[in-house]
Amino acid sequence: MEPIIHVIGGGLAGCEATWQIAKRGQRVVLYEMKPKSFSSAHRSPLLAELVCSNSLKSESPQNASGVLKEELSRLDSLILKVAKETRVPAGESLAVDREVFSKEVTEVLEGLKGVEIIREEVQAIPKEGITIVATGPLTSEAFSIEIQRLTGAKHLFFYDAISPIVTSESIDFSKTFKASRYGRGGDDYLNCPLSQDEYYRFVEALRQAERIPLKDFEKRYLFEGCLPLEELADRGKDTLAFGPLKPVGLIDLRTGIRPFAVVQLRQENEFGTLFNLVGFQTRLKQSEQARVFRMIPGLEKATFVRWGSVHRNTFLDSPRILKPSLQMKDRPDLFFAGQITGVEGYVESTSMGLLAGLNAFRQKRGKSNVVPPPTTAIGALVKHIIGSPITPFQPMNINFGLFPPLSSKVKSREKKLRIRERALRDLEEWIAREGI
Repeated sequence: MEPIIHVIGGGLAGCEATWQIAKRGQRVVLYEMKPKSFSSAHRSPLLAELVCSNSLKSESPQNASGVLKEELSRLDSLILKVAKETRVPAGESLAVDREVFSKEVTEVLEGLKGVEIIREEVQAIPKEGITIVATGPLTSEAFSIEIQRLTGAKHLFFYDAISPIVTSESIDFSKTFKASRYGRGGDDYLNCPLSQDEYYRFVEALRQAERIPLKDFEKRYLFEGCLPLEELADRGKDTLAFGPLKPVGLIDLRTGIRPFAVVQLRQENEFGTLFNLVGFQTRLKQSEQARVFRMIPGLEKATFVRWGSVHRNTFLDSPRILKPSLQMKDRPDLFFAGQITGVEGYVESTSMGLLAGLNAFRQKRGKSNVVPPPTTAIGALVKHIIGSPITPFQPMNINFGLFPPLSSKVKSREKKLRIRERALRDLEEWIAREGI
């Protein structure tokens, strides 16, 4: 009997990986613990359940998510195909009837030759044979322990405490200065100084802003050392000035004096196109983040490519654990896929499932593993989760800041379309070159 590839987890990534393997003629066993066991957020017994929103975000060519969707379409993604078939009106976004969507994905895989679906919770990774782990952000307690055993406890995280990220081109640098505290480490941080009046207005707006309530199963993942910014502000109007916004050790080079408070921004990627608001993990609603954080000097017109959040999320320290092929460095027959690799979003998770499935199949057939160029959306995501310079590693959704900058001078209004053109051209050349 032909050897089998095991896929653990029937979410978007696991279903996409199963499809990519089986459609190429390789036998697959897909394990899904529902309906025998449910996570705290799942309700449906169907595969590919959409837990949060029914939207897969924008299809616009001016949006990085639109570029990623086009790449998935050209790579024959099951998830994207079914999403388009089950879509509901949502402007330029791709939104679906979530029940019909999950039902159709389930029926396709149940009827696909070479696919066996086993409905039981897996608590141990097979010791031999090619396996893809796609258990998602709510991986069960038992299986989390298994992953910790393989990767080491320090390489598996159970929550996101994420600060917002803005594009460098949207920052007003004339209102900022570069420096590290006490001059240690060079000019590593971009500092946004606040006067006393600016600081107190910011704190008051922060305390009054609308928040997203934590779910019961998320509450135990917060700890004192990483509280949301607004909860610190609730403890007193001066708390932030002695915490993440403390100005100690920083002199505004333009004035020669120490500001009353400082918001520090840290370069997020090697290209210098993205900056992270240090210590700004938050539960504010996205619209409130935009309103309040644009009160910070220099960020009045900031473009946010990632919003701050604090929520339950199981993910690997991928730069230390995984190869670009999504294989575990210490065990090449074990692949990881989906949100557990350190991507955020439905389409991003799907793309990692597609790549893991493709490489698992190629390895089974004795072929070399492949990774799309970093100029593509999929390749840019892989480059982030494998090569992120930020410690500790933080997940990311697709955005134009992850793509390598264009080599030539391009007008600002043309940049996104030029990046898209380059991505799709390079993807097609990669497909032809590798025989995908």
